[in-house]
Amino acid sequence: MQANTVTALRRLPGLVLRSILAAAVAVAPAAAVSAPPPSKPRPNIVLIVVDDAALMDFGAFGGEAHTPNIDRLARQGAMFTAYHSSPLCSPSRAMLLTGVDNHRAGVATIEEILPPEQKDKPGYGLQFAPGVWTLARRLKADGYRTLMVGKWHLGHGPGALPNEQGFDRSLALDASGADNWAPKPYMPYYDTAPWFENGKPAKMPASYYSSDLMVDRLNGYIDEAPAGSQPFFAYLAFQAVHIPVQAPKAYSDRYKGRFDGGWAKIRADRAARAKALGLLPPEAAIRGMPDTARKWEDLTPDERATYARSMEVYSGMLEAMDAAIGRLIARLEARGELGNTLFVVTSDNGPEPSDPVHVPGMNLWMALHGYSWRLKGQGERGSLNFIGKDWASALSAPGNRFKFYTSEGGIRVPLIMSGPGVPAGTRVASPAFVTDVVPTLLDLAGATAQPDAKSMDGRSLRPVLTGAAPATWGPDEPVGIEVSGNAALFRGDFKIVRDMPPVGDGLWRLYNLARDPGETADLSAAEPALLKQMLADYAAYETRVGVQPLPPGYTTSKQLMNNALGKQRGQMALMALVLLTLLGGAVVLIVRWLRRKAA
Repeated sequence: MQANTVTALRRLPGLVLRSILAAAVAVAPAAAVSAPPPSKPRPNIVLIVVDDAALMDFGAFGGEAHTPNIDRLARQGAMFTAYHSSPLCSPSRAMLLTGVDNHRAGVATIEEILPPEQKDKPGYGLQFAPGVWTLARRLKADGYRTLMVGKWHLGHGPGALPNEQGFDRSLALDASGADNWAPKPYMPYYDTAPWFENGKPAKMPASYYSSDLMVDRLNGYIDEAPAGSQPFFAYLAFQAVHIPVQAPKAYSDRYKGRFDGGWAKIRADRAARAKALGLLPPEAAIRGMPDTARKWEDLTPDERATYARSMEVYSGMLEAMDAAIGRLIARLEARGELGNTLFVVTSDNGPEPSDPVHVPGMNLWMALHGYSWRLKGQGERGSLNFIGKDWASALSAPGNRFKFYTSEGGIRVPLIMSGPGVPAGTRVASPAFVTDVVPTLLDLAGATAQPDAKSMDGRSLRPVLTGAAPATWGPDEPVGIEVSGNAALFRGDFKIVRDMPPVGDGLWRLYNLARDPGETADLSAAEPALLKQMLADYAAYETRVGVQPLPPGYTTSKQLMNNALGKQRGQMALMALVLLTLLGGAVVLIVRWLRRKAA
C-alpha cells in the first residue's frame, strides 16, 4: 500500500496525491482510546451527513456549488481523499454512528429493497442489534449532552428511535426521505412523512424548508444549556441532496446556464479538476460516460432545459444547506464555543441515479399527493425533482457508477474533519473508512471505553491526522463491504468489486486503485493468484459478519417495486372501495334521474 499522509503535505493542498486506496469495513479491533490532558476541555462534536453527495460536490473537492462554510472547515482542518462509505444510506449511517460493520450492527441493507428471504435474519433486523452502542450512547455515558436532527432511517418503533439510542433531544425523520417543503411522503413506499420528536410523533409546521428547519431546531437544542456548561454531541443529517431535489428559487437561479453543456461535459470537467486537485493521479486513465447514457444532443430543447434545471436546483440545494451550516457555525461562535467544536462533514454514499417520475403509475400517485415534474417551478413546492442516472454518472467523476453500487462512484465520498486535535491544511490520502469515524471522535474526545459495547471494526485516524503514522491500515489487511449483493474488498493498492444487475453483471473484477482509481482496467486475467486470494479474503469476510444469500433473480429495482406495492395494497384497496362507492352512488343518481324523466 502506498500512503501519502505525511506532515509535509498539510500545507500543500495543490500537490498531486498519488496514492488512492480505501475501504468501508475494517477487520481488526479499534485502536485504544487515549485521554487528552486533563486541563483541556472536552470538545463539542458536530457530525454532519449530506445525503447522496458525490466525492466532488463540495467546492473544496472541486464541485460547481458554492459551499463557503464547508470549504472553510476543509481549509481549517483535514480533507480525506481516499475515504469510502457504503453504497446505501442506512448501512452507511449505522457504521458512521457505531464504528461497527453494517451486518454486525444489524443494518445490512435498507428495508425498501429487503427480500423476504433475508427478513429478520441475524444482521437484517434493520435496527441496531443488542450490544451495539451509538456514538451518542457512548458519549452520553461519558458526560456529553447528545442531540440529533434530520434523517434517521435506522429502525422503527420501541427501542429503535434516537431517543432510545443515546440521544437526549431529537427531531428525526424515520424514512429514507421526504418532501423538503412540507411534511409529506416522496414515494409510494410511504403513506406519510414520519417525523418524531424525542420519540413521539412530531407536530411539524405546515410549510418549511428542510435544511433551515433542521438547523433552527438544532440551534434551539444547543441553546437549552448555557455555553460551556457541558460538552455536546450533535448529529445533523440533512435531506440534501436526496430525492426530491428541491431548493429555494433564489439559490437555484444562481446556477442558470451552468449545466447547459450536458452531462458528458460536466463529467469531463470534473475529471480534469480531479487531476488538478490530486484526487486522481496525473497519468490515470479517465472513464467517460457509460455507453448506456443518452447523448445530450439527442434530447429535445425542452428536455435539455428541464434536465439542466434539475442540476441547477441540485447545486442550489447544496448551497442552501451550506448556508444553514453557516448559521450553525455563527451560533456556536456567538456562544463562544466555535473554537472548541470538532466538525465532521461527509456523505453517506455516491449520487442518486433513480428516476421516480417515469415509473409506471407514478403519475397518478403524484397527482394525488400534489406533485409535478416540469420546468416551471422545478425544485420548488410541489416539484418531485430528480437528477437521474445520466447526471449521477457525471457527478461521480472520477469514479465509476453511483449510489447502490460498490464501484468507486458509489462509495468514494468526501470526508472533512476540522477542530480541536486536527491540524489545519491537512490532506489525508491514506485509506479511511466509514467505520473509522467513531473511534476517531472517541479518541479526540478522550472518551472512556465502554466494556459492555460490541467491539468496533474501525480504527482511530488520529495518528495519521497528527503525522504520527503514515497510514491507518497495513498493505496486507483485507477490508470488505457488502450491501444487497453489491460487494467489494480492498487489500493494499488493490480492490475487487462486484456490481449486481440491473447496472452490473454480478462478476468480480480486480483493479489497482493507486494507478487506476477510475476502475478502467480489469486486472483479473493478469493477476489470477491475487484475485483468488482476495476472493478467499472476501469469503472469510462474508462468514465473519454474516452476509445472507440473495434469492435467484434479485435486483434492487424489482424488490423496491414489490415492497412498495406491498406497502400500498391496503391504501389501494381503500381507494378502490371509495371509487366503487362513488361510482355506485353515481349510478343510483343516474337511474333515479332517468326514472323521473321517463315519468
